[in-house]
Amino acid sequence: MTRRSVLAAGTTAALAIPFVRPSWAAPEKIRALMWEAYLLPDRVTAFEDTHKVKFVPSFFDGNSEAYNKLRVGGSKEFDLVQADGFWPQLYYREKLLRDVDYSKVPNAAGYLPEFAAGTFKVLSDPGTGKKIGFPFCWGAYGITYDAAKVAPDETETLTCMFNSQFSGMLSTSSRFEENIALAALLVTDRMGSRAQPRPDGKPFNPYVLTDEELTEAEKLLIQQKGLLLTRYQDNPTLFQLLQSGAVVAATEFAQVFRQLLTAEAQGAAPVDFRHSLKMKEGGLGWVDTWLVTSGVEDGKKFDLCNSFIDMMISPEVMKKIGEVAGCSTTVDLRAISSESERKLFLMDRSNEIAGLFMFDQPSSPEKWERVWSNVQAA
Repeated sequence: MTRRSVLAAGTTAALAIPFVRPSWAAPEKIRALMWEAYLLPDRVTAFEDTHKVKFVPSFFDGNSEAYNKLRVGGSKEFDLVQADGFWPQLYYREKLLRDVDYSKVPNAAGYLPEFAAGTFKVLSDPGTGKKIGFPFCWGAYGITYDAAKVAPDETETLTCMFNSQFSGMLSTSSRFEENIALAALLVTDRMGSRAQPRPDGKPFNPYVLTDEELTEAEKLLIQQKGLLLTRYQDNPTLFQLLQSGAVVAATEFAQVFRQLLTAEAQGAAPVDFRHSLKMKEGGLGWVDTWLVTSGVEDGKKFDLCNSFIDMMISPEVMKKIGEVAGCSTTVDLRAISSESERKLFLMDRSNEIAGLFMFDQPSSPEKWERVWSNVQAA
């Protein structure tokens, strides 16, 4: 199960509308490698009509797949690409991306403070300071819980998900990377090893661990396994587990949290469900982005790419994206949103993104897969 397959489940209604392209032959194409969950057919058609171009999307399920496609001549085959976490910096280092200019994308002025050009450094090249992309949507792999059964202060720490007090009433997803990384946050906090020299010489990153830290994370996950009711495979399963009361706390992307709140608004029995983004040991976050490949040179094509991104991060489109994909947006929509929408999409909590560790690729996939195999076999 990938985060993208989870997001894509929310696009059914939008994609039920036939994507009818203009009948005229467009001399120019904008080719995008993107997540399918963010495709809005009606908006794309309007863009094509306005700019007399054809938008050609290709889809991928994960960053690794997109990375491999870009490495094999992709920067010449695609004009736009999406990525999250630290992947854009990897793309830029390998000359798969070009730098961008926020002044050419007027709607970039509408970002929430945490995602403004001078604040959100993840999309800046560390060496030159040049901007390499535009924030789009954000989220975290946090804890959704029933506040009537789990005291809110319990979820201020990751120990909540390893607490024998809730044995048989906990659940996590089947995603091994985030399970290991969350366990690593708790383990390294207990070991006090974060301030020690790191394997890559950089600041602490829960996806770059020493062998000792990985071993301790494995032990913790094996311990947790005995406390879990199940590792859920999809959102509908977790929704049923939480709504029925079988599970009182679970790690997830806040999408089930939104579904639970929506169900209550539609008449389901009221339950005080809440979602913790950042625990005292830290948390895991992601920011999806729009990037321009190095195959795009200054001129008409670059202007079209900027215009497309500008359309996609406009307030009205971003609000639709939030509704269709079920995620929080980086653009400030509070002035055009109701109080329930602000709560549902965590609009007043974007400041918490600053304390989250961005999703990344494990430094040693083989070791991480071995740890997960050991956990499953225990």
